[in-house]
Amino acid sequence: MEQREASGDAVMTRIGQAVMLLHGGDREEARNRFRRIWSEIGECGHALHRCTLAHYMADTQDDPGDELAWDLRALAAAEGLTDPAEGPARSAAAHHRDVTAVRAFFPSLHLNLAADYLKLQRYQAARSHLDRAWEAVGVLEDDGYGGGVRAAIGRLELRLRGSGAAG
Repeated sequence: MEQREASGDAVMTRIGQAVMLLHGGDREEARNRFRRIWSEIGECGHALHRCTLAHYMADTQDDPGDELAWDLRALAAAEGLTDPAEGPARSAAAHHRDVTAVRAFFPSLHLNLAADYLKLQRYQAARSHLDRAWEAVGVLEDDGYGGGVRAAIGRLELRLRGSGAAG
């Protein structure tokens, strides 16, 4: 089990390196690296890896439909990890850390889905995910990340209302 957790850390390190490329402005190389990692871990890989990778892979997409598909994969992986019926595939402590990490992702996951649906002019779906983002923000700390996500949800709320799709 220790070896498996060490290899998991290697996957997260590789995902983190691709995220740094993405944040540095190299979307194409980030997308290529994410694609290679996804081909290795696939739909059956560890849920935290799938959630994290899909969450960021969505940001590399040019087509809003493709972005939505990756964001939906991220949400499905996150929901799978927090589902007690799935059972921990790793040690109880590692599973708990993963669940805690993913719970902090939910506000951002729902925010991204709301933004995707707004781009696609699917206002009811956008409203639904924006409401779920608001419901999930309680898990966030009062730090830079938490404040940034809350502010982004507020900005999207204004955009959604401005689109004529008031909630």
